[in-house]
Amino acid sequence: MFLRKSKHIGLLITYVMSIYIFFPDDAYAMHIMEGFLPFNWAAFWWMVMIPFVIAGVRSIKKTVTLHPNLKMLLGMAGAFAFVLSALKIPSVTGSSSHPTGVGLGTILFGPTAMTVLSMIVLVFQALLLAHGGITTLGANTFSMGIVGPFVSYGIYKGLKKLGAPQWLSIFMAATLGNLMTYVTTSIQLGLAFPAAAGGVTAAILKFLGIFALTQIPLAISEGLLTVMVFNILSAYSQKELQVLTAFTGKRISSIKREVKA
Repeated sequence: MFLRKSKHIGLLITYVMSIYIFFPDDAYAMHIMEGFLPFNWAAFWWMVMIPFVIAGVRSIKKTVTLHPNLKMLLGMAGAFAFVLSALKIPSVTGSSSHPTGVGLGTILFGPTAMTVLSMIVLVFQALLLAHGGITTLGANTFSMGIVGPFVSYGIYKGLKKLGAPQWLSIFMAATLGNLMTYVTTSIQLGLAFPAAAGGVTAAILKFLGIFALTQIPLAISEGLLTVMVFNILSAYSQKELQVLTAFTGKRISSIKREVKA
């Protein structure tokens, strides 16, 4: 068992290190950078973000109150998103793509909880890595922390109801959640900067085309990595996973009532 665990950890380390070795770190990030959006659009996305953050704080508070032992798993989900979304892989025209890492936390703790984790991740990246920005935090959180998680959650639940195997549900959730994050960012940029010829639609298509070449294989890679991480958690964190909706199909509160009974 120890050898198998070491093998899985080794594969994860190899994945991360290979990205740092083979891809330079000086590209512009896909997170919309500080000051790039006009004030009205920056303010709009901030206002859209706030209700989801409030709901996420309540969700996290409920989870850690009922089950304090899940705090470490929650922190791991946030760290997973931080590490993956900080990996900048060069695309074309001087821009870059990167994984999002939101699928893991979304399936475990729900989409609104991942909204809060994503916002925290984006704040740290903006302040420490110059990756994104504070004025554009609303827009970046909406794409990575709201659309991505809700798409991942919907895909996962939908496939599970259709009887799909666990690994396929996780893979598709993480992959499509990643892709929809970038579709949303392209829409945000297209709305803020319509093309002179073709307007908003042409601008959105242009931004989508810029990232398609790197983002599609990257999303598939993130899906595979997320499945690998879930396999590790299933083998070595079964006690924590027993109380999570993703693996039981029940709400945490109802599980607690069953234990008391």
